[in-house]
Amino acid sequence: VQLQASGGGSAQPGGSLRLSCQVSDAGAITVMGWYRQTPEKGRELVASVTAANEKTYTHISKGRFTISRENIGARVHLQMNNLESEDSAIYLCMCRAQATGSSQFADYWGQGTQVTVSS
Repeated sequence: VQLQASGGGSAQPGGSLRLSCQVSDAGAITVMGWYRQTPEKGRELVASVTAANEKTYTHISKGRFTISRENIGARVHLQMNNLESEDSAIYLCMCRAQATGSSQFADYWGQGTQVTVSS
């Protein structure tokens, strides 16, 4: 199972960015989500979405970010609005999925995409 994230970059405070993640070589996918990682706080859950489109937001994302999922295309997106400097981090996409040909579910991670918010 491979995950390829895109859409990171730089934004000013109050600006927006949209992250996308493409999953490939997977069978069934249950949860898809976004985490972020900084040296100070480690890895934190940003938002996640199940195959039934049940969404979980955390204190990081509630009211500012929107997670969406394309089941047919195995993609997950994170629309980030009203960005703050504290949102600067490496954003990682993840999924819980079956590898092709396997019946076992496991968590898989993308390589991360850098988001930098500064004026």
